[in-house]
Amino acid sequence: MSDPNTASIVTTPPATMPTEAGSGAPTNAGLPESAKQQKPRGLLGDAWIDLRRKPLFWISATFILVFIVMAAFPSLFTSGDAVNGTLERSRVEPSSSAWFGYDVQGRDVYSRVIYGARASIVVAVVSTVLTLLVGGTMGIIAGYRGGWVDALLSRIADIFFGLPFVLGAIVILTTFNGSGTDNGEWTIMGLVILSLSVLSWPVVMRLMRSSVLATKEADYIVAARALGAGTGRIILKHLLPNCLAPLLVYGTIMVGSFIGAEATLSFLGIGLKTPVVSWGIMISEAQNYIRVSPYLLFFPAAFLVTAVLSFVMLGEAVREALDPKLR
Repeated sequence: MSDPNTASIVTTPPATMPTEAGSGAPTNAGLPESAKQQKPRGLLGDAWIDLRRKPLFWISATFILVFIVMAAFPSLFTSGDAVNGTLERSRVEPSSSAWFGYDVQGRDVYSRVIYGARASIVVAVVSTVLTLLVGGTMGIIAGYRGGWVDALLSRIADIFFGLPFVLGAIVILTTFNGSGTDNGEWTIMGLVILSLSVLSWPVVMRLMRSSVLATKEADYIVAARALGAGTGRIILKHLLPNCLAPLLVYGTIMVGSFIGAEATLSFLGIGLKTPVVSWGIMISEAQNYIRVSPYLLFFPAAFLVTAVLSFVMLGEAVREALDPKLR
């Protein structure tokens, strides 16, 4: 026997809401048109609305956009030669004709700073994408399959974790890009990208693995599996979209970290080398002239620090937007 009180609560409509047997008016007749057509937003939609209110996001995104345009179209910013110079202008200080002065070989520092953005940003972005693909794929496999697959991939990641980053990069780059090699520009950049990715993917693998472990037992995953969805569909349609938020945050910060790592390796003489133009190479060439010509170090270092901080600040803004606890 049903409870009459409960039945009355369920079947009796509110006095302010007309029923179908009454006036026939829709239940949302009093709502504005925008509210009727508004669709529920997902995590990324809420994050974008939150990001648009943050000045830090717009400042960092503006700097990043300038650096990307600078790397893609350096001729928009300068018409000078970044490779060839005249020894007569060696270490001439900044002036109206040369805003950043000339380096030891008489090359325009401003032109080299502009063209140096391409190598630094290309290396950082490609290394980040490759690291996310390799580490993310292995993390999904390890977290979803579990068992001996998880144990095997985790032990492989532990081996790479045991390699010190700088030492591992020195071994790789001195072996394939040592003083006796004659590699081209893109070969040198490819070796640096490979060394950064090989030594960094375990962090992404563990991050993705932990996200998959926390998500794979959710109700919608269990329901999809019960309805007969295959492994590929569950991973691509359900797991991956719900595990991308940590990778987006880490990937944005990783770009800035890789820009600094590339500059560090180039400063040590094992990263990018001539004929490549990069901020790290310029800083390495200026280390012997810091006291007599400090501008040779200041300008490329200023661009390098600004680029790194821009990506790091963007990553922090994205992290705060994607984490509901920090809103």
